[in-house]
Amino acid sequence: MAKMTVNQDRCKGCGLCVEVCPKKIISLDKSVLNAKGYHPAVVSDMGQCIGCAMCALMCPDCAITVEK
Repeated sequence: MAKMTVNQDRCKGCGLCVEVCPKKIISLDKSVLNAKGYHPAVVSDMGQCIGCAMCALMCPDCAITVEK
């Protein structure tokens, strides 16, 4: 099973990861603000993550890590 983690302090909530996720399981967490004042990305269902790492490749701030 793949594991996607977001460094919430680095995430600026740009939403690029949300757009490229083929399973559409990433969203911006509107209930949380990080230290910079942005809504960070979060995975809704880690069990559906296929580990393609498209989100990590698109992240301009290198805030996402994907492990298989």
